[in-house]
Amino acid sequence: MQNINEIEDLIKLISKLPGLGPKSAKRIVLKLINNRDELVKPMASALAQIYKNVIRCKLCGSLKSNSYDCQNCVNGKEKYNKICVVEDIADQWSIQSSNIFHGYFHILGGTISSVGQRKEDLLINSLINRVNKEEIDEVILACSNTVEGQTTAYYIKDSLKNSNVKVTKLAQGLPVGGEIESLDDGTLFSAFKNRSNLSSNSD
Repeated sequence: MQNINEIEDLIKLISKLPGLGPKSAKRIVLKLINNRDELVKPMASALAQIYKNVIRCKLCGSLKSNSYDCQNCVNGKEKYNKICVVEDIADQWSIQSSNIFHGYFHILGGTISSVGQRKEDLLINSLINRVNKEEIDEVILACSNTVEGQTTAYYIKDSLKNSNVKVTKLAQGLPVGGEIESLDDGTLFSAFKNRSNLSSNSD
């Protein structure tokens, strides 16, 4: 490929996306170049709108548009009594697409022990406020089965000890080191159906 700066810059950007390397990025760039009107123009417009309008909700951590209230925490049609706590938005999308859970989501934005991640950076205080303000009966901790995920889960459990709410965790059928977004629907269904109370100490 001829060394054109614009193309090289785009290849470098696309290769930073999850699961893509330089070779895959080059194929994507060629596809875009060969379909400028069908792909590049609408994609550029969509990306510009996302950059301008899409932000994380400060209350629940989900994605929202600047133009509308957050549909995750302000639901005019249904009121739920459960909140499912996940580490990131990819986890929320995985659970939503499986149609297993019907309730509110709360996206922490990481884990306590993540590199460069502090407890203050996570939306744990916001979660406590939601539980205390809304009629929430159960908080389901859908954290990954990693050291960081379980550390975060027990910290949240301790933070909610003064709230009159049931705190549960997904079943231990989750594979060790498993992340929510990588689980199939069957595993997710079993993990939700067989969830248990989160004890004060590790199992």
